[in-house]
Amino acid sequence: MILGVHVKPNARQSRVVGFAPSAPGAGRTVILAIAAPPVDGKANEEVVRFIAKALGLPRSSVTIERGTSGRIKHLSIPDGTSLAPLGEPPEKS
Repeated sequence: MILGVHVKPNARQSRVVGFAPSAPGAGRTVILAIAAPPVDGKANEEVVRFIAKALGLPRSSVTIERGTSGRIKHLSIPDGTSLAPLGEPPEKS
């Protein structure tokens, strides 16, 4: 499953800020404030660590598929992973 992530680096602490409409090629887009600078891949490492921990997944099962040098990223996570731990609002019917 592809998870869209909009990253805001250099925050005081890593946290979910909210959700945005779907990104092209991804499902829901999570807006993250990340407590790491966008230098030498530190923000990317923190994004993977934060998402893996929040969803209860091993880090090796969360990978950045697109967007390693930008703020919009597409993460690959196992199919069927619930996004409820991130505080995802329910889908509108």
